[in-house]
Amino acid sequence: MAYDSNAEQNRQEKVTVSAPANPDKPSSTSGGGGGGFAFDKDKIEGIIKKWTDLQVELKKDYRDANLMANVKAPGKEFASGDWEKLANPSGKAFLEQNQKMQDYVQNYIDQLTTAKQKIATNEAETQASLNKHKAV
Repeated sequence: MAYDSNAEQNRQEKVTVSAPANPDKPSSTSGGGGGGFAFDKDKIEGIIKKWTDLQVELKKDYRDANLMANVKAPGKEFASGDWEKLANPSGKAFLEQNQKMQDYVQNYIDQLTTAKQKIATNEAETQASLNKHKAV
């Protein structure tokens, strides 16, 4: 039985990555995990970069959200105090949501990086196998 290098190469052309589960949804409705995506192996690095760029922007937004969540009343009168009481919960909700999104994005970057490493390992193993068969 001959080794079919084309079958192995075709198998390695795409990588499938599951999206992280949405922590706000119960697992019974989401099936216990997020959806999945298939990427061409030569495009995965660009996809990781896009998600990493998003992570950088989320961290910038987090700094802004932190300011919003800890706003101080501009004065000592009741109107300023009311303004502070209304502004801070909004800022805190935004801060919390931003942190959840950062966690989601980081989890996905980790999964993409793991998939990329698996591709590299599979390619190295395939090349070693091909070299072994050529030597025979």
